[in-house]
Amino acid sequence: MKNVKRLVTAATWSMVAALMLMASVSSVRAQEPEKAVRKDLVLRDDARCTRCHDAEDNPKILEIGKSKHGVRGDARTPTCTSCHGESDAHVNNVRPAGSNERPKPDRTFTKSSSTPPEERADACLNCHRGTNRTHWQGSSHQANQVACSNCHTVHAAVDPVLQKKTQTQVCFACHREQRADSLKISTHPVKEGKVVCSDCHNPHGSPGPSMVKKNTINETCHVCHAEKRGPFLWEHLPVAENCANCHTPHGSNLAPLLVSRAPWLCQSCHDGQHSSENPVGRNAAGNQAGLTNQSPSNQALGRACLNCHSVIHGSNSPNGGYFQR
Repeated sequence: MKNVKRLVTAATWSMVAALMLMASVSSVRAQEPEKAVRKDLVLRDDARCTRCHDAEDNPKILEIGKSKHGVRGDARTPTCTSCHGESDAHVNNVRPAGSNERPKPDRTFTKSSSTPPEERADACLNCHRGTNRTHWQGSSHQANQVACSNCHTVHAAVDPVLQKKTQTQVCFACHREQRADSLKISTHPVKEGKVVCSDCHNPHGSPGPSMVKKNTINETCHVCHAEKRGPFLWEHLPVAENCANCHTPHGSNLAPLLVSRAPWLCQSCHDGQHSSENPVGRNAAGNQAGLTNQSPSNQALGRACLNCHSVIHGSNSPNGGYFQR
């Protein structure tokens, strides 16, 4: 019984001592001067920028806080200085002699920026390196002094070039010829927002021609047009070589996206007489024995060559081929 009383007494004194210690610590903290709370409106280390740049800015710089670049819980999230540099002269308003304007940040990304395109791109590639940007060096955009900021709007809550409804307008700002083609009769459903430039092209560079996403134009087309891939028993060699031999992908006034109307499209390769197996002995234009200024054959009317050779991309016909059904 005595041992139990001793244990209770010891526990009580321990609790009293702990309470006294906590009270003393609280009193010391209360005596310390209260530290100023750092006003970091968007990201860590950005307080010295946000003391001037606030929600009233135009353009709205702080909208970056609503983008992926403003995710504070991600350790990869950049700060203002990650992209713009320390910019001490800009922050402290250290103006050169004879100047009445605040110095610009070390790196700027506006359309009128004096920062070289290579430096602007390097600022982005410090984080966005590899994957889709593996072939940036040597790409058409990089070789033509196009920087990331020419296409991307980093401070916007929604980057227009990453949205299907607005992406093509960003690309068309430079690619005027493709814009005109997209307004022709036969096009991909670009205006409807079902197909955009990045479905076929990788603007950051590609091992294929014209920055297509795959190694060849045909591989890129076959992503959607898989039925044209084959293999076929009878292959049409121009088709297997390059879809662009017959089609223009950005738009045409001839359906379906043809560069020329049949039979003239066919005659660009088949310029001799029609096959001797044809008992009529006519050439591809419907003229007898290859002569010109003759009455055209019925085979050149309507769908022209496609009246008979309807499976032009390749055929598995057992009757000897000739791209028939």
